[in-house]
Amino acid sequence: MDMVKRVDVTPDALQLIRFLKEKHGPIMFHQSGGCCEGSAAMCYKQDDFKVGGVDILLETLDGDVPFYMHEALYNYSKHTQIVLDAITGFGSGFSLESLEGKSFLSRSRMFSDEEYKEVQKLL
Repeated sequence: MDMVKRVDVTPDALQLIRFLKEKHGPIMFHQSGGCCEGSAAMCYKQDDFKVGGVDILLETLDGDVPFYMHEALYNYSKHTQIVLDAITGFGSGFSLESLEGKSFLSRSRMFSDEEYKEVQKLL
């Protein structure tokens, strides 16, 4: 069995991530589960967002892009894999991709029993 990823990235999302890294330098994602943007994955320049003590590093995307999630949201959704996609359309004005007329979209997929056993070992 391949290593289980807590965050998987579609080809469209990967293309947008690489574009944003080229344009802005080091970037990162944070999924908070907050009130204003729901639980949207927000993309920031790494220097523009301070990760808190209750944020969990779920995955490193494309070799150098950390993806964090607030601990409370993780505890609620730890049985699912996030599938990060990119679509045309405006998302949050605070997320870097919104300047490009794009939006990152998070979908959830339930882990199989076998995958969930593996993913529990990662934290």
